[in-house]
Amino acid sequence: MSAHSEGRPPQRGPVAWLLALLAGVLHTASFAPTEAWPLQILALAGLAALAHGAGVRRAAALGWWFGFGWLASGLWWLYISMHRYGGMAPALAAAAVVVLAAVLALYYALALGAWARWCRVVPGAGRQALAFAAIWLLAELARGVLLTGFPWIAGGYAHTTGPLAAWAPWVGVYGIGALAAWLGAALALALAWPLAGLRARVLVLGGPLAALLVGVLLPADFTLDTGRLSVTLLQPNVAQDQKFEPANVRAALQWHQQRLAAARGTLVLTPESSIPLPSQFLDESWPAALRTPFAGGDRAALVGIFLGDDAAGYTNSLIALSRTSDLAHPGSAYHYGKRHLLPFGEYVPPGFKWFVDLMHIPIGDQAAGRRTDALAVGGQRVRPVICYEDLFGEDMVSSVVGDQPATVFANATNLAWFGPLMVQDQHLQFSRMRALEFQRPMVRATNTGITGVVDHRGVLTARLPSDTEGALEAEVHGRTGATPYARWLSALGLWPLAVLALAVLLLGRRR
Repeated sequence: MSAHSEGRPPQRGPVAWLLALLAGVLHTASFAPTEAWPLQILALAGLAALAHGAGVRRAAALGWWFGFGWLASGLWWLYISMHRYGGMAPALAAAAVVVLAAVLALYYALALGAWARWCRVVPGAGRQALAFAAIWLLAELARGVLLTGFPWIAGGYAHTTGPLAAWAPWVGVYGIGALAAWLGAALALALAWPLAGLRARVLVLGGPLAALLVGVLLPADFTLDTGRLSVTLLQPNVAQDQKFEPANVRAALQWHQQRLAAARGTLVLTPESSIPLPSQFLDESWPAALRTPFAGGDRAALVGIFLGDDAAGYTNSLIALSRTSDLAHPGSAYHYGKRHLLPFGEYVPPGFKWFVDLMHIPIGDQAAGRRTDALAVGGQRVRPVICYEDLFGEDMVSSVVGDQPATVFANATNLAWFGPLMVQDQHLQFSRMRALEFQRPMVRATNTGITGVVDHRGVLTARLPSDTEGALEAEVHGRTGATPYARWLSALGLWPLAVLALAVLLLGRRR
């Protein structure tokens, strides 16, 4: 008996596509700032119910509409960067967001088409729900790693709170996303499948519900406290369209001098590129003036600036001001350069120079950094990341294992490009997930928000109001040790998740 004949007749035509689109928008609503994670389960259940029993092409179309609704509603703020600050015509900027969402939605079109084909061959609601999770996981992994990866609001990020958050130190964000997909598909099939009696429906839901229970019961503490570190996190709140104006550069330097002198923290952190010109163009008097508060004792500041030259290229960097290093000698100072560059904003993909030129981005084709070690300060080891690098836990994991692991993460970012709505809360949620996965605190200094401290349990313990100028004085407790996720991710990368997903599909089909 085919899957179609066992289930209810699927919704057809534009009505089904509209429902899938709305389910995608509902999926976006499960992320920050609402953090209403049950909405994600309902959205995925709705998608599975619509696609179950449909043909391969129809299921793929439903997956595309779902993905498009999710990503267009979750990434709309890119329009602000391209139009308001990049000077791109409104229609072209809107079209660029639509095209991006449409292309990324192809991952989910392929996933739903593959699931529909798999369900034609393999009967059984329980196995089909598990196959949905496996195929969904493969789609999420593909979006996160192919073409440099862009896993913004990947499914697992909706669960920085709730019962699935307990799985973060075991399986990470992609594993959590797969568990959520399993629960959503099981819910849909348990309600829609014409099973005989309550017992059969409970069996379908039993697996994912057991995973929820097991997650709560699993060991949760894998790291140890390494002591306190006082921090000062600076938030300049400079409008993006004024940031690189020559008239504002001296004001920015004066602001840094005043704020660095007044800071009380052992570690002071500024946002990325908070000094809005490359270090080689600084007047000779400024490096000494900025370093003065850190010339003695065990204090340091990580200051956002571009390092490099015309020949080697410029790197978006954080450079340490301390007793032994300063801006005047960047080659000998501790510095961290952004390693994971953003396509179209920080490097130019082949054939797209014309598009990047339309956005008028200063230093829009950058050189990648290479350093991954931590800065030793105040008895802690601080691992910096810049902007959206904290989406890539697989790139950060090497710093939390080994003989000299980082005890604190520090994120320096500038989201002024994208306005205040939604994007700030989403990015904070990514930092919280990294804290949960590796059980490390994350301190964040941003231009406009959200500047704050996230503890090793993913809880925001202190913050500045968004879109205000200020300095946050706070304390953070460093941590050492490795979670199970950190151990297997550092050894094998994300491959175990992909292999597990393929094994589920192959074994299910053989049975």
